[in-house]
This record gives sequence, C-alpha cells and structure tokens, in this order.
Amino acid sequence: MTFLYIVIAILIFGVIIIIHEAGHFAAAKSCGVRVNEFSVGMGPKLFGWGKGETKYNLRALPIGGFVSMEGEDEFSSDPRAFGNKPVWQRLIIVCAGAAMNLVLGFVILIIATSFSDGITTTKVAGFYSEDSPSHLSGLEVGDEITRVNGMRVFCDTDISYQFQIDEDRTFEMTVIRNGEKLILPSVKFDGSAADDGTSSLVIDFYVLGEKVNPLSVISYSARKFVSVGRMIWLSLYDLIRGRYTINDLSGPVGIVGAIGDVVGSTAHGVPIGEMLLNLLNFVVFITINVGIFNLLPIPALDGARAFFLIIEAIRRKPIKPEHEGLVHFVGLMLLFGLMIVVTFLDIKKLF
Repeated sequence: MTFLYIVIAILIFGVIIIIHEAGHFAAAKSCGVRVNEFSVGMGPKLFGWGKGETKYNLRALPIGGFVSMEGEDEFSSDPRAFGNKPVWQRLIIVCAGAAMNLVLGFVILIIATSFSDGITTTKVAGFYSEDSPSHLSGLEVGDEITRVNGMRVFCDTDISYQFQIDEDRTFEMTVIRNGEKLILPSVKFDGSAADDGTSSLVIDFYVLGEKVNPLSVISYSARKFVSVGRMIWLSLYDLIRGRYTINDLSGPVGIVGAIGDVVGSTAHGVPIGEMLLNLLNFVVFITINVGIFNLLPIPALDGARAFFLIIEAIRRKPIKPEHEGLVHFVGLMLLFGLMIVVTFLDIKKLF
C-alpha cells in the first residue's frame, strides 16, 4: 500500500505544481511575455514536446516546476522579454502562481462541501451529559460561538484549533445567545488520560448542522478558506517564536505518511466517501499552504521576487540582476538544505 500512497502523493503534488506554474504561464502570455519553457518537476528531462515558441517538459523529480521566460534572469533586447515589461505586469506574473494555488484551494473546498452530508455550524445543539463541564461553566444550548480565547471564529475548525493549542482546558468564549452577545470567561472541559500518560481535551457538546445548498456551500467554503489561511499564518508565527521546532515540520515523506493515514482509514471502518472528503480537505490545506508560503519574502520564492519588484517600483530602477540572482541562489540552497533535514527527520520518525 505504501506504493499507492506515494503515487497519490505524486499526483496531488503534480496537480498543485501544474496549477501553480499554469498561473505564471497564463499571466505571462496575457502580458505578452515570451515563454521559452514550461516544466513540471525538476532535474533531468524525461520527455517533452514543443508547440510554437514554448517547450513543454516533464522532469524526473516531482518536487517543483518552473516557467522559463525570456529575459527573466538576464538582459534581453527582445521587447517581449520579462525584464522589459512594466513593473505592475511583472508583479502580476510573479504572484499569479500562488494566486492560482489559493483559487484551487477554494474550488476544492466548494467541491468537498457540496458532497458533504451537512454543513457544520458553530451553534451548540446539545451536551453529551447533563453534568458536562462546559454546560456547568456557562455554555448553553442555542449559543452561537463567535470567539474563543479572543480569536474570531469563522467556522468549526477555528474552535477545534483553539482546543488543540490550549493547555489548561479553560476557555474564554464569546457567544450570541437570544440575539445578545455574551462573554463566558471560563468555559471548562475535562481531560482524559492517554496511554502515554498525557491528557487530551474531551469535547462534551455537539453543534447544529445546516442543509447543503448553493448559498450555504459558498458561505461555508469562504469562511473555511479564511480559517485555513489564518491557521497557516498562525502556525508560521508559532514556528518563528519557538512554539514549534523543526521536528514538527513535515516534508514529502511526512506528507506521504499523512496521506497514507487518510487513505488507510478505510481499513478501520471509515466509509470511502468520508475518506475521499478527508483527502480533499487535506489537499486544500496543502495547496493553500503552498500559495501562502510562496508569497513570503524568502529568497528564491515568488514573494521575494515580488519584494524586489516593489523596491524597483519605489526607487524607479531595478536591482542589479547579478545581486538579485545571488540572493535567490543562496535562498534556494538554504531551502534545499532545509528540505534535506526535514526529509531525514521524517524518515527517522518511521523507525
């Protein structure tokens, strides 16, 4: 089954990469830039074909891709060269790949939500027992949870996120009750002991669901899109401030393992339809993650290229290509180094 998980992972990454590079490609073509090559994958070329001025290649390593434009990293006298286009057009081209990943995430969210049995709300429907700690500490049936520990709740996943990162099992909740906003300062939950001696939060209430219709699908998909994006930003912030370490990162091997957990859940009684929805939601997280990460001003990423273009627009002259190229080269080497370390740690976790 491991081979199947690898194939699924390659297909997922392939779609995400193709969509990303297609964004750059379409934006470049619409701005009149000459595109010399469109490649999926990195490393040696497996096969390719040519159509017009552009060569299309599939390369051996499914870890990325690129669109090679005339005059992108060097001077070119061609009026259709990337470097000869206005800054605003180059900004659109550079950011189009990440934008397409975000669009893909939203589209998949709409598809997954459309096929779900119901849409989860944040309104309390009931409690699993009369003496539920959350009920005894202030939560009531009919409460619509709008904030947890000060963080705005867009959908149910925001509540789950706060429950996962909290340590004392006591939460400040803002709810709408009978049309009025109330702040519940100390909503409490139980903890249960696990086999490894740690404790986990026991959720003692359940929420209402609403019917699936076009309006509710679009509304929920938009709110969950914002929720996932914010969750990724918060995770990056937590990584920077030391809440997470490099051991908590996952590379290709870790992602294959996560895909295996999702796909393999059918062996533990999870219906195939539910598994497919879980897989789609996992893909949503990956593609939104790719889109946001690529917009960060990290050398070798689209965000850094956009940053240099913004500097060019402000100072009205470009950074010397050799200087910018050196920055991107160093960044690329550091990213490759990080990928190697994370992959090693992923493999280590398997044993």
